[in-house]
Amino acid sequence: MAELRDEELVRRYVRGDRSAFGILVERHERRVYNLAYRMLGRPEDAADATQEAFLICLRKLGGFRGRSAFTTWLHRVAANVCYEALRKRSRERATDQEIEPPPEPDHADASAAALDVHRALQNVSEEFRAVLILHDLQGVPYDEIAQALGAPIGTVKSRLHRGRVALARALRGEHREGAAPSNLEEST
Repeated sequence: MAELRDEELVRRYVRGDRSAFGILVERHERRVYNLAYRMLGRPEDAADATQEAFLICLRKLGGFRGRSAFTTWLHRVAANVCYEALRKRSRERATDQEIEPPPEPDHADASAAALDVHRALQNVSEEFRAVLILHDLQGVPYDEIAQALGAPIGTVKSRLHRGRVALARALRGEHREGAAPSNLEEST
C-alpha cells in the first residue's frame, strides 16, 4: 500500500479513523519538535510546545479545510504555540538558563558549530527566528512560510534577510540592544 498523503489522513481521521492522527504525529513530530526547540531553546520547553501543538491540532483537525498544505497549517499552529510560550516566558521574567544541546541530534546539529548557531538564534527576535528556522534549517519554501505565519512573501523575505543579519551579529558576539525588535512593523 502506498503511503497516504497528509490530507487523506486528515479526511480519514475526521471520518472516525483515530489511527490516522497517530500516523500524522509520527510523520511530523520530529520536525515540530525541531522548530519548537530552535524557537524556545530548551528541550523541556520544546517537548511541551510539541505536545501542545499536536493537542491543538487534534482539537481543530475537523476544521482543517485544506486551503493550504497540512504541513503549512501545522507549522502555523506550532509557531503560534512557540510565540505564546515566549510571551509567557517574558511575562514571567524567567531567569536565564544554559541552553542544552538537543537529546537526539539531527543533521543541522552535526557539528560543534551548530550549538553556537543555536545559542545565537536565541538572540534573534522571534519573528526573524521563525523565518530563519523554517527556511534555512527546515527548507520550507517562502510561500508556505508566508501562509504559515500569515504574512506576505515580501515580509517573509525581509524577515529572512534581517534575521540572517541579526544571526551573523549574534555569532560575532554583537548583542546590540534593539538590533532586532520583536514587534517590528514591516510594510514590505
